[in-house]
Amino acid sequence: MKDREINILILCTGNSARSILAESLINKLGKGWVHGFSAGSSPAGKVNPFALELLADKGLPVAGLRSKSWDEFAKLDAEEIDFVITVCDNAAGEVCPIWPGHPVVAHWGIPDPAGVKGSDEQKSEAFSLAYDRLERRLTAFFYLPFEELDTTTLKAKLNTIGQIDD
Repeated sequence: MKDREINILILCTGNSARSILAESLINKLGKGWVHGFSAGSSPAGKVNPFALELLADKGLPVAGLRSKSWDEFAKLDAEEIDFVITVCDNAAGEVCPIWPGHPVVAHWGIPDPAGVKGSDEQKSEAFSLAYDRLERRLTAFFYLPFEELDTTTLKAKLNTIGQIDD
């Protein structure tokens, strides 16, 4: 699989925080051969400002990031997705659309930083923790020997990566 570009769709309910962080991280870490996308089952309609601030502080791309529905990726003419990763328990428990191309699906639960109540400092800390966990998991993903793994083994590896920091 590494002999061609890979597309990863990160799903969350609101598509305003965790999935947005992951999309941007994938597009940086993927170095042009892995492309990240994100979507939500019930998109919030806007990206959380704490997510945008954190990504900008880390020097990651924020241009074009938007909260969008997963319906965009379920259309027959949509980008073919190789991996679908849910990052919130709500999205993991929902009935997802049928994805064109039959991607490998895994769940990497991450606590929702957008749900943190408290000071801006506490909210920023929650976003940093979510970002760090996503970065570790995505780094592990990029080290997988894709060309050597069958679909079943690849799914098992993704599920194991989803346990990092749990």
